Amino acid sequence: MKFIDTHTHLYSADFKDDREQMIQRAKEAGVKEFVIPAIDSDTTEAMYDLEKKYPDEMFLMMGLHPVSVEENYLKELAHVKKQFEKRDFYAVGEIGIDLHWDSSFLKEQQYVFIEQIRLAKSKNLPIVIHCRKAFDEVFEILEQENDDDLFGVFHCFSGNLEQAKRILSFGLKLGLGGILTFKNGKIDKFMEEIPLKEIVLETDSPYLAPHPFRGKRNESAYVPKVAERLAEIHNVPMEEIAEITTENAKKVFNL
Repeated sequence: MKFIDTHTHLYSADFKDDREQMIQRAKEAGVKEFVIPAIDSDTTEAMYDLEKKYPDEMFLMMGLHPVSVEENYLKELAHVKKQFEKRDFYAVGEIGIDLHWDSSFLKEQQYVFIEQIRLAKSKNLPIVIHCRKAFDEVFEILEQENDDDLFGVFHCFSGNLEQAKRILSFGLKLGLGGILTFKNGKIDKFMEEIPLKEIVLETDSPYLAPHPFRGKRNESAYVPKVAERLAEIHNVPMEEIAEITTENAKKVFNL
């Protein structure tokens, strides 16, 4: 079985002591390719270093994470656009709106989100959306920007069935990770209603480790744990989950 981790922060300092071993564990678990989201200018070089070391396995996005939208947001946005002038990427991400920690930069987050959606469209690239406590705000912008050029992944989905269906209506896939395995995650209660062709698998490592590793550092080797739960929900073999979600990821990111 082959899996693709469509969202993993492998450049994170959380992996500084065992990054090579962690990547090897993932490969042994069947996770052969890794899609890497950007955060802000502070992570760019670490992403490039990772790609240089593993050129056949790492596929980079470029974008400005909503949590990094602060007073210097215009400078950070300019950094993103400059990177696209230098080279190609596989997606614009991760982008979106996050109101969990701070809502004081909401207007700036909205502006940056829209600018990056339009950047993705101009490059014919997918977007990868981060949404935390901001479904209404994200949907408002997606409604505004929705057209045939909009596609991508709604990363780390944690909403309800109605929200899931609305996301699919925008031409976006659902990115499922450890939350699917949580007893109180709730999304497992309706995920059988979501066609497998609309799903990609991810970890968001080092965050949100699946059961039975919840509360510990997440890593890409745990993608099969998410696949296992999805197979139970849809009552299909894990091999089918691996095949379909891998093909979905290849199509979205043009791998």
